[in-house]
Amino acid sequence: MLGKGVVGGGGGTKAPKPSFVSYVRPEEIHTNEKEVTEKEVTLHLLPGEQLLCEASTVLKYVQEDSCQRGIYGKLVCTDFKIAFLGDDESALDNDETQFKNKVIGENDITLHCVDQIYGVFDEKKKPLFGQLKKYPEKLIIHCKDLRVFHFGLRYTKEEEVKRIVSGIIHHTQAPKLLKRLFLFSYASAAQNNTATDPKNHTVMFDTLKDWCWELERTKGNVKYKAVSVNEGYKASDRLPAYFVVPTPLPEEDVRCFQGRGIPIWCWSCHNGCALLKMSALPKEQDDGLLQIQKSFLDGIYKTVHRPPYEIVKTEDLSSNFLSLQDIQTAYSKFKQLFLIDNSTEFWDTDIKWFSLLESSSWLDIIRRCLKKAIEITECLEAQNMNVLLLEENASDLCCLLSSLVQVMMDPHCRTRVGFQSLVQKEWIMGGHCFLDRCNHLRQSDKEEVPVFLLFLDCVWQLAHQHPPAFDFTETYLTVLSDSLYIPIFSTFFFNSPHQKDTNMHQRQLSLPLTQSKSSPKRGFFREETDHLIKNLLGKRISKLINSSDELQDNFREFYESWHSKPTDYHGLLLPHIEGPEIKVWAQRYLRWIPEAQILGGGRVATMSKLLEMMEEVEHLQEKIDERHHSQGALPAEAPSLLRSSARLSSLFPFALLQRHSSKPVLPTSGWKALGDEEDLAKREDEFVDLGDV
Repeated sequence: MLGKGVVGGGGGTKAPKPSFVSYVRPEEIHTNEKEVTEKEVTLHLLPGEQLLCEASTVLKYVQEDSCQRGIYGKLVCTDFKIAFLGDDESALDNDETQFKNKVIGENDITLHCVDQIYGVFDEKKKPLFGQLKKYPEKLIIHCKDLRVFHFGLRYTKEEEVKRIVSGIIHHTQAPKLLKRLFLFSYASAAQNNTATDPKNHTVMFDTLKDWCWELERTKGNVKYKAVSVNEGYKASDRLPAYFVVPTPLPEEDVRCFQGRGIPIWCWSCHNGCALLKMSALPKEQDDGLLQIQKSFLDGIYKTVHRPPYEIVKTEDLSSNFLSLQDIQTAYSKFKQLFLIDNSTEFWDTDIKWFSLLESSSWLDIIRRCLKKAIEITECLEAQNMNVLLLEENASDLCCLLSSLVQVMMDPHCRTRVGFQSLVQKEWIMGGHCFLDRCNHLRQSDKEEVPVFLLFLDCVWQLAHQHPPAFDFTETYLTVLSDSLYIPIFSTFFFNSPHQKDTNMHQRQLSLPLTQSKSSPKRGFFREETDHLIKNLLGKRISKLINSSDELQDNFREFYESWHSKPTDYHGLLLPHIEGPEIKVWAQRYLRWIPEAQILGGGRVATMSKLLEMMEEVEHLQEKIDERHHSQGALPAEAPSLLRSSARLSSLFPFALLQRHSSKPVLPTSGWKALGDEEDLAKREDEFVDLGDV
């Protein structure tokens, strides 16, 4: 139970509703129907947003109350979001600071954020899809950001129930065309008034100048060059218009196989070694074409491996590491731990929570990613080797590991601007298929594979273990993960720079999508070209790759040596990867579960209390100084500008202290075990330090 509790952070989104909002029970809502229908409720629409359907007299249940009470209002569906409009706006405490998301309200769900929809028929919960013959008395929506909404429809007019339920199902689950995404409507209607601060500019890597700047920053411009051979996407629609390759590589080689089989530069280490990535060559059956590929790869190999001055180590991620299926399966199990319908369900799963967590393998996948990133770092830092990441399309695990290595090795990537530039370089320009991996178009033959979320979770592990090394908080990472499902900005809604440029610049045209189909897990070279490894690279590559035992010895020595020294937060940064050190990112995954909070606890509450104490000590020191010097009357006591730590919770800023009850919803047996409220309050400090998984 206590393992699901404490996080810290700053910034944020809107807090939960204060306790003095007028809640009603389902049986009470009928008496208020006249008042509800007469009440004027305002729906705020974004530029280009259109109302599609609505229903009045809908009851939004309170999740932490086992769904026995709620707030009545109107449920609407637009081409951007599902929104509940309650009559509680006037009930907000003006003295209470509200943490708000500037785009999405507390009761808003973007259509892309909807994960599953369920209906309750005669107290039985069933998934909803397609055309319905019978409509439910309650609608349950599970969101990809792990929120769970319950809407009672018992007192809603039958025609309105049909329209709102059918509309929500259609607009969240039916396959979509790319040009129908809301971001196109918004881009057409909104005024682009964003001013760029040159001092805090995210490098977009959409010009040759940006890549030259990055080469110069990392001192990689001696051995590598920025090229414009793909300008206008003439050579490849997978690669960005500009990128970096080894200096000896002729630019015409890029055109040979549409950018495949080319070592693409990611980053250069301080010692001159570089991190590179490469995608597989097209599958060929013809012996003549296979011979051409052999000669081509032989020439490519010589550009990155020139002993004794340059040695390359290859990492074949398609055969010797995680598969996309591993990630998808693990996350599907993992997220079910947090999609909690009510308090009863929370406590029912509590006794087996840790065994379910372990069986999901999500934390183990995070550990494997961090370990692989450390191994790559060791090759670059300690062995002075170039590292070449190999993957089918070089756009999934290549993006993840190259980004993680840079976060560990380059302190610039741990600043907010540097991190944003890193995401732009490795993920957006690197061609990660956000459209497919997030399944934004709801294609029936695709499932969501949260590779980018896995990366953010890995970064959170680093930031959680070494907070002073980062220029941003975990809340920044949490909000960034939420942005995957907000179709206002185009960052996370395309498969490649080519697809984005083509559709955003010619949005009136119906253009075919660039589909990228992942092949079975057969390694970097497919079965048809397996002999190339033997004939082309053969013993030369085997010499570069140490035996597994030797690799483990080098890794362990490097890992333990770094952790035995004081941490330099402006230099190399390695995570702890032992079992208990890999934790659940509580702020993201537990923030909507009231029972998982520790009231008045968590890192932010602790820091707030320390600041209050420092302020009090400083004020007392001023009093002592005044008395010592006998210079007039004592200064008036200054009011504290800080929020009391008692007003915070362990899931700050996504949940503030609820004032209607200081007692969490525990089973009766649980209260008997814990003792009375006074005893629980005395032990509150003990709970604060037990919160992280």
